[in-house]
Order: sequence, then C-alpha cells, then structure tokens
Amino acid sequence: MSIHHLICLFMFFSLSSFHVSQAEITTTTQQHFKANINPFTPKASLIRYWNTHVSNKHQIPHFLLSKASPLTPQHYAILNNLLTNNPFSLQSHKFLCSTPNFFCSFDQNRPQLFSSATKDNANFAIYSNKHFGNYGSSRVSGTDSFKNYSNGLNTINDSFKKYSTGSAHHGNQFSNYAENGNVANANFASYGSGATSVSGGFNNYDNSANVPNLRFTTYDSAATDHKLSFSSYGNETNAGTQSFTSYGKRVRGGTSEFTNYAVRTNILQSQFTSYSELGTKATNDSFKFYSSSGNNPQSNFQTYGAGSISGKDSFTSYRNTANVGVDSFQSYAAKSNSGTATFTNYGKSFNLGNDSFKEYGKGSKGHSTFEFKSYDLGRDFKEYNKQGALFSEYRNFTAPSGKIVKKSIEEGKFFRESMLKEGNIMIMPDIKDKMPQRSFLPLTISSKLPFSTIRLTDINQMFQVHEGSATERVILNALRECERNPSIGETKRCVASAEGMIDFALSVLGPSVMVRTTENVNGSSKNVMIGRVFGVNNGKVTKSVSCHQSLYPHLLYYCHSVPKVRVYEVDILDMDTKVKINHGVALCHLDTSAWGPQHGAFLALGSSPGKIEVCHWIFENDMTWTIGSFE
Repeated sequence: MSIHHLICLFMFFSLSSFHVSQAEITTTTQQHFKANINPFTPKASLIRYWNTHVSNKHQIPHFLLSKASPLTPQHYAILNNLLTNNPFSLQSHKFLCSTPNFFCSFDQNRPQLFSSATKDNANFAIYSNKHFGNYGSSRVSGTDSFKNYSNGLNTINDSFKKYSTGSAHHGNQFSNYAENGNVANANFASYGSGATSVSGGFNNYDNSANVPNLRFTTYDSAATDHKLSFSSYGNETNAGTQSFTSYGKRVRGGTSEFTNYAVRTNILQSQFTSYSELGTKATNDSFKFYSSSGNNPQSNFQTYGAGSISGKDSFTSYRNTANVGVDSFQSYAAKSNSGTATFTNYGKSFNLGNDSFKEYGKGSKGHSTFEFKSYDLGRDFKEYNKQGALFSEYRNFTAPSGKIVKKSIEEGKFFRESMLKEGNIMIMPDIKDKMPQRSFLPLTISSKLPFSTIRLTDINQMFQVHEGSATERVILNALRECERNPSIGETKRCVASAEGMIDFALSVLGPSVMVRTTENVNGSSKNVMIGRVFGVNNGKVTKSVSCHQSLYPHLLYYCHSVPKVRVYEVDILDMDTKVKINHGVALCHLDTSAWGPQHGAFLALGSSPGKIEVCHWIFENDMTWTIGSFE
C-alpha cells in the first residue's frame, strides 16, 4: 500500500471516529481553515475532541492547544501505521524520534575537552559541559573554583577524569554547581588520586536538579590528609542516583563531611561501594542531616570502611523526619581495626522505614566501637560484631524532637489567602518552566506506546535506550512516580495526550470544566503588586484537578484531584509603574491537616498541619482544572 493510500485511510478513520454530525464537522473545519489549522493534524483533532466532550461552550484555551503535537498529516499517518503493525522496528524508532519536540535521548555527546590550565588558580565561572581530563595533575598548591557551573541546563554532562591526580596542597571548590538542571550527569573518575593535603568543597552542588546521575569512581583514592566537604549536596532533587565507588580507597588520614546532603529529595538513591576501604590514620567521615525530610531515600553502604585502621564514622540526624526510606549496610567496617561508628538520632522517620545491617563490623579487631544512640526500631541486624556494640535509647520513635534541619524555602513560594488583595505587595517566586520544550502525542499514537515499569525493556527497545543511561533513569523515574499508590483521598493519573488529560478532568469534575494557567513568567523572583482578584466559582470552596509536568521523552503530566480549594485569577502589576505585566492563577488549599509538619509551607509561614490554609501560584506550563467556565 502506498503512503498516499495510508494518508487517505488515516484521514478517513480519524474523522469518522468522533461520532459528530457532518454539519458539525463542516463548521469545525471552517474554523480550522480560518485559524490556518489543517483539519487532518493533531491540533484539529484536539479541537474536535474538546468541542464534543466539554460542555461549557468555550473554545479550547490557546495554551492547551499549543501543547498538541505539530506533526504533519503525512508523518502522523505513517507513524500511526508503523506503531500499529511493527512497533519495535528500527523504522518505527526513527519516525518516532523524528517527531517534533520529542526527546529520544537525554544523553549528550562527549563534552568539550579542557585538559590543562596555565594558572595556579583557575576560576571557572558560568562554565558548562566540559571534559576535564588530567586537569591539575601534579599541581603544587593553588585553588580551582567552579562557580555557577552548568546551571539551569536541560542535560548536564561533565567529566572530571584524573582531575588533580598526584597534586599537593591543591584546593577545589564547587559552588552553585549544576543547579536547577534537568538531567545532571557528572563523572568524577580517579579524581584526586594520590594527592597530598588536598581540600575540596561541594557547596550547593546539584541543587534542585530533576534527575541527578553522579558518579564518583576511585575518588580521592590513595590520597593523604584529604579534606572534603559535601555541603548542601543534592538538595531538593527529584529522584536519581549517586554512586561513590572505591571513594577514598587506601586514603591516609583526612576527613569527609556530608552536611545537609540530599535534604528534601524525592526517592534519591546513593550507592557507597568500597568507600574508604583500607584507609589508615584515623580517617573521619561525618554524615550530618543526611537525607533529612526526604521522601523514601535509599542508601546502600557496601564494604564501607572495610579493612580500615582507626577510622571514625559519625551518622548524626541521618534520615530524620523522612518519609520511610531504606538503608543497607553490608559488610560495613568488616575486618577493620580499632574503628568507631556512631549513629545518633538516626532514622527518626515519620513513617517507619527499614534498615539492614549484614555482617556489620564482622571480623573487626582491636578496640572497635559501634554505638547506636536514639536509634529507631524496625531494623535488621545480621551477623554484626556484638563485641563493642552499644545500643543506647534504641526505641520506637513517635514524634520529632531535638534539633530540626533549617530549611531554605524560596520566598513567595507559599503564601496566605489574605495576601491576595488588590494593592498588596508580595514577592513572586521563580515560576519559570525549566524543562525542555515537548509536545503531547496524539491519543492514537500515545495509546500504542508501552508505559509501565514491567515493560521497561520494550520502552528501551522502542526508544533505543541503553541500560543504565541517563535516559533510562528519566524514563524509570517517571514510571515509578506514575505507578505510585495515591495518597489518602487522592485520585491520580499520568496522561501523555491532551485528550487523556481532558478525560481525567471530566471524570473528576464533570463535563462543564475550564482549565487555567498563569499567563506568562513576568514578575518571577521580583516584588509585584496585586491588581484585580477574581474568585473562580464566585470565590466558593470547590475542588480542582492540578496537572504538573514530568520529565519524559514526550510531554507527560501527573494529574491529581485537589479537594477543598479556592482558585483565584489575579492581575499582577509592576510594582513601580502599576502596569499589568501578568495574569496569574493561584490555588489555595484550605485543608492542610494531612500534610507533614515539616512541609515547606509551614516552615515558610510558621504554622502546622490543619492550622492554616496554604496558597501557591500555578507555575508556567502547569495548570488547574475547575468546574464552570471563565468568569
């Protein structure tokens, strides 16, 4: 069958599948031509879908229509036929990945090589995606500073291979590194190997990244008197993996400090394999406020500190106020000599997680001490070294106590309903969408694509994704979030087409719905003045469906029902000129009783669950659906 015949057949079935009258088709088609929209494109199909399913008599909003696939009718017809008859063929892959605004890969090519420096002190400010091979090798003294490096990028791909090898008194400072990125790939292989008196600081590293993928392989191995600090590392991230393999192996002396590491993350996995193995001369590692207030953090310490001499490890307020979580300590400090490990205020989760200590301290000798102080229940100790183990205040934990991690909440991210009054001055947070531009797939296309963790192999084959790649992590993170059980009282669905989003909103709210979003990003991170305020549904308490973007090769939204809210449309004015610069949409949650006490809203506004309402803006490209039409 020729491509021409395929296109004709596809057009026929596309039009005939909507069960509308010829008069309606003619009228709609005329509207399409007036708007320069080909009636056989996904946009035209979406308009027909809106008109036949939504009963509020308003046209589909432009911002929703703009998210429809820009596929041509020809590409649309061929792709649909390929996915129907031979979905996993190379031809299907090529046509799918040539779809506009579709990302088959979040893995970038090898970064630009930057192998040497002419100065003792190098300042890499506002640098991005470079490959540092043998950089700083055998350097004597000096400091390298990576400030505002690779910030705000879609895919970050940095490589520090054999960086600072054999150097002496060489300092490295990573400040505001890979902040606000989407997929953060960083490879530190043989970093600082054989160095003497080296110091390194990771401050605000990988902060607010969406999918971090960081690898520290033989980092700082065989170094002497190293001093490394991971401060505010990986905070506010959404899923991802961090791997420390043979980190500090055979190191002599020094300290590694993890402070405020992975705070408020969502399902972050950390892998410490052969970390500080065979170390000597009292290496001191400190994990302070590690994974605090996170959602299901998972850490695996395998042969950590094995065979070390006189090492000291301290886990203070580790995983406190987190939601569940899993930590595995396998052969931790096995065959060590005169080591000390202290767990203080460890694992005080709101929802009980689980830790496994297998062969912990097995075969250790000398005066080895393992102390568990104020440690939660629900742990599994197998074959640990009972000699020198102290369990003090090992008990069930019911409420947070002691020092709470001080969280930094962006000003203006949450506010009270009373702030939405004409003439008020308030700061608007950064509402810009930092994800790559993508489009919905047509419903006929998205319904043919596999979408579940049990079909990850099929997805990888269809997208030509390599196992363990950044793209696979992006896909897997999205699938897991979509397959997560809903919270109590929540109705949720992930949608890959605009038609699917419409269907979900209708299933929750009924056929008379309207969707809204903030008009633009003007006023972001600035003081603004509140202009006229319009209460949706006359300001009455209602329920809504909120939809938030997920990172995926095509446009994917996580939509969920939000009961007991008030929704407002707000004119946003320039504070100085009083000129309207934006039209915002704000959502006020009236029932916060089920929220956790460490939710950022309560820390920002100074209250607790159920005591106050909490409002926030609808960010760029997010949206909220409500009953009724525009006021």
